[in-house]
Amino acid sequence: MKAESLPEQPTLEEAIALPLLPRTIAWAKINSGTTNLDGLQTVAALLADSFSVLPGETRLVDPAPVEAVRADGTVDQIQRGQHLMVSVRPEAAVRILLTGHMDTVFPADHAFQQITEVEDGVLNGPGLADMKGGISVMLGALQLLEQSEYASRIGYDVMINSDEEVGSGSSASLIEQLAKGKTAALTYEPALPDGTLAGERGGSGNFSIIFSGKSAHAGRNPDEGRNALVAAADMALRLKALHREGLSVNPAKIDGGGPNNAVPDHAILRVNFRPKALADQAEAQSALDRLVTDIAKAHDLGVHCHGGFGRPPKPIDPQAEKLFGLVKQCGAELGLDINWRGTGGVCDGNNIAACGIPVVDTMGVRGGAIHSSDEFLITESLVERTQLSALTIMRIAKKGGL
Repeated sequence: MKAESLPEQPTLEEAIALPLLPRTIAWAKINSGTTNLDGLQTVAALLADSFSVLPGETRLVDPAPVEAVRADGTVDQIQRGQHLMVSVRPEAAVRILLTGHMDTVFPADHAFQQITEVEDGVLNGPGLADMKGGISVMLGALQLLEQSEYASRIGYDVMINSDEEVGSGSSASLIEQLAKGKTAALTYEPALPDGTLAGERGGSGNFSIIFSGKSAHAGRNPDEGRNALVAAADMALRLKALHREGLSVNPAKIDGGGPNNAVPDHAILRVNFRPKALADQAEAQSALDRLVTDIAKAHDLGVHCHGGFGRPPKPIDPQAEKLFGLVKQCGAELGLDINWRGTGGVCDGNNIAACGIPVVDTMGVRGGAIHSSDEFLITESLVERTQLSALTIMRIAKKGGL
C-alpha cells in the first residue's frame, strides 16, 4: 500500500511541522550524564514542560533508593535524578506503555559536549541518538495520535527515567508498576543506521563480591592472615571458567590490597554476567551462590555477594512477534523496510518483557556510535520514526489490541 493512500496520512504529514530537531538539539546541549544531578534536573524540567502539551497528568517522581558497594566495602545509597511520568486516559480499555531515558553516559566533565554537523543530514553530539532524539520521536508520535480520530480509543503511560544507562536501579520498580495491564510497550532506544531494530536481547547481572579476611605481617606471621586479595583472584578465575556460549562472564575489577608487608584483609571483585536465556541466568546464579560458599571455605574468610540480575533476558515470544509484525506492516505502508535482529545489549525493554508485556525497544531515531564521542543522529529519521510510531499506536487503537 502506498503511503498516500493511508487514511491516517493527513495526520501523519503533520509530523513535518513538529519541532522534532530543534527540541532534540536543545535537550542534547544540556549535559545529563547519570551522575550530573543538576543537568538531569534541568532536562527533566524541560521534558515536563514539553510533555505537558499532552492531555492528562505530567509529573516528576522521586527515584527509589539505590545501593552501591564502595571500594572500602561499605554499602552506601546513591542519589539519582527524578523520573518523568505522564498518564493519559488511564480508564481506557486499551493501554500502552512508552519509555525512554533522559540520562547519557557522558559525565559533566566529559570532553564530548558539542553538537556539530558531520555531513548534510548527520549530526554528531552527546545523547542525540541515545536518546534525546528518541524522546522527541516519542512525544511527536503522541502529538500526532492526539490529533487523530483514534485518540479516544487508547490510553497510555509515559515513563522517562534518569538512570537507564546504569541499569535503572532507581526506576525498575516504576517500570514494573507501569507495565501491569498494558497491551504493548514501545521504548525509544535508537535503531541501527539502516533502520534495523533490536529483537531478542540477552540479560545482564552486575555483582560486587566482598571478601573479608584477616591482616597479618607478611614476614613475621603471614600464615596467621587470611588473604582477601588471593581469594578474590581465585573467585575471578573460577567465575571466568563458567564463560561459554550463551553465558558471558566478565570479572572486571578487583578493589583492595595494601602495602607489600601486610596480608590484605579486604578486597572486592566486580563481575558482570550476560546470560542469553533465563536458563543461563539461573545456572549463573546457582554457580555464583555455590562459589561464594566454596571460596569462603577454601580461604577461611568471609564472602558476601551484593547485586543481582537487573536486566533479565528478553526472548521474542508470540505476542512480541505480533508487535514486531505490526511495526513491520506499518513500516511497509510508509515505504520503510523494517527488520530486526538479536543483540547482546540490554535496556529497559528487558525489564518490560520480564513483566510479560510485548515490547519493541528500538523505536527511536536512526543513528550510531552511541556511548562514544562519535555518536551521530540521521536527522531525516526524526520525521520517519515519528510517523512509524504514530501509525503503530493508531493501529493498536483501531484494532483494540494487537
